[in-house]
Amino acid sequence: MRPLVSGPLKVVFLVLASLCAWYSGYLLAELIPDAPLSSAAYSIHSIGERPVLKAPVPKRQKCDHWTPCPPDTYAYRLLSGGGINKYAKICFEDNLLMGEKLGNVARGINIAIVNYVTGNVTATQHFDMYEGDNSGPMVKFIQSAPPKSLLFMVTYDDGSTRLNNDAKNAIEELGSKEIRNMKFRSSWVFLAAKGFELPSEIQREKINHSDTKNNRYSGWPAEIQIEGCILKEPS
Repeated sequence: MRPLVSGPLKVVFLVLASLCAWYSGYLLAELIPDAPLSSAAYSIHSIGERPVLKAPVPKRQKCDHWTPCPPDTYAYRLLSGGGINKYAKICFEDNLLMGEKLGNVARGINIAIVNYVTGNVTATQHFDMYEGDNSGPMVKFIQSAPPKSLLFMVTYDDGSTRLNNDAKNAIEELGSKEIRNMKFRSSWVFLAAKGFELPSEIQREKINHSDTKNNRYSGWPAEIQIEGCILKEPS
């Protein structure tokens, strides 16, 4: 039978074993890169997993179009009002011509005139069609647009109550097919050209009538919009 290890020798053995374990741990810590344990655990866990491909963030287009307009065209977007807190907007070449942020949109018919050749805005104005006699001033404003002008029209709230026949004729002469169908609080947007013809494929007009059964808002129809690209004049 082998003799048992004496007490002092057993203590020395335990001390040497502890020193060896500490030194081994020290060397291991020096060899492993300095990284959080969670990162190391995640790296081990992710070994063998398929890489996740993330789609790039879509690039914002002019006037919030889904797809970009060709470089030789103007981008436009017309949005009618819809509900008391949904103001109308007119955007052209990524510039807000009329809208709540500018404080130049109001109840009635809102009109922006743009020089087709230069792309610069000529004038903007809103005409209340619920109160006051504003059909006459609106007709003069439309007629003041010089040749080769783009006219953008959008409604907010009511655009029909005080709209007289002369105003309807002036807008109809610009190519509107819906101006005589306007009703109380109809949502309406219209793109017109003065002194030249727009391509037939361009969406120029849209209307949505107030309907108590189908209104999106209380007493208000849903807002509507049209957008597209207008070919610039050849240089």
